Amino acid sequence: MSSRTEHQTVPLSVLLKRELAIEKIEDPVIVHGQASHSKKGEDFTLLKTECQRAMGDGFTTFSVYGLFDGHNGSAAAIYTKENLLNNVLSAMPADLNREEWIAALPRALVAGFVKTDKDFQQRAKTSGTTVTFVIIEGWVITVASVGDSRCIFESAEGGLYYLSADHRLECNEVERERITACGGEVGRLNAGGGAEIGPLRCWPGGLCLSRSIGDMDVGEFIVPVPYVKQVKLSTAGGRMIISSDGVWDVLSAEEALDCCRGMPPDAAAAQIVKEAVQSKGLRDDTTCIVVDILPPEKPAAPLPPPKKPGKGMFKSMFRKKNSGSSSHDKEEYMEPDVVEELFEEGSAILSERLDTKYPLCNMFKLFMCAICQLEMKPGEGISIHAGTSNSVKLRPWDGPFLCSSCQEKRDAMEGKR
Repeated sequence: MSSRTEHQTVPLSVLLKRELAIEKIEDPVIVHGQASHSKKGEDFTLLKTECQRAMGDGFTTFSVYGLFDGHNGSAAAIYTKENLLNNVLSAMPADLNREEWIAALPRALVAGFVKTDKDFQQRAKTSGTTVTFVIIEGWVITVASVGDSRCIFESAEGGLYYLSADHRLECNEVERERITACGGEVGRLNAGGGAEIGPLRCWPGGLCLSRSIGDMDVGEFIVPVPYVKQVKLSTAGGRMIISSDGVWDVLSAEEALDCCRGMPPDAAAAQIVKEAVQSKGLRDDTTCIVVDILPPEKPAAPLPPPKKPGKGMFKSMFRKKNSGSSSHDKEEYMEPDVVEELFEEGSAILSERLDTKYPLCNMFKLFMCAICQLEMKPGEGISIHAGTSNSVKLRPWDGPFLCSSCQEKRDAMEGKR
């Protein structure tokens, strides 16, 4: 066989095309379904498959699933559904290969969320929305979330993973401390005579969430900076559930998964919504998206009942990415029931979330605002580190940079205005 190939050369373009074709064949089969019961008409979803990373490139595609649970009107949810994806993609450097593109997603999601919020607030509308935004590229899932909708994933072998954060003040001590440190107040509604009722809220405004998009009338400490988690799945696949709080107020993650065991995604989503509404009644919009991520050689069929892990095992089942090696040989021998954690960050401080260096080939974007992508002349931009403890160690040209408008937005969110 070696004698046949020794004297043959294959053009680079053909090799690259073959590599892309192999990537396409090895990608998982993704099947989704959704269901909802509406009371206020403020829940919206985005289900978009076969999105192209590069124009005209049919091989390198990704899927997007978004859930937008609006409050105080539907304007923020509708605007975010229509603009968030474009804002995220606009924050991605050009000419990245697949691995670089996935690695750049967490920073781009932060920039896209903040830009969407900033642009919507300029419309002077007072509604807001929670967001759970999922991008699936091959076997990698990246989830960005603000608010109290949630995303969970169950691997085919039975591991349960929480891929989003809950930003309700009632259950998030870190967010309560952030708001009070920035100058806001957290407390319950005063019913008079010293009596307090209801959940913990942020004042001024009285919103019981600490993060959302919109909500310009409830104070600047309600921020749009998302919690982001990125994981690489095993090739056994699994089932993902994205639901609004109308589901999670009633069902635990285990109950949601158990009630739809063995059903295809569309029937599973309908069953989860039915269980939630039957248990508590239709008190709020209740929406669910179910996504099955299946090995390519298997047909799109219901997942088999998984084994149940013991309590306290969920977090320990993540395997941190080994930065010392990305060898395909080692990946082949990784346990199939281990989900590899690539990235996790929940800080609301932009200087911590945007301090990711661009690849060398994208240095031309050095003088563009890291949030709104406005092109600036050298000297016009304000370093993201300005006013932080790192600023004394940095040179004047150390980026990333913000335009003056986005710098004002950052200062407001951090209680500096």
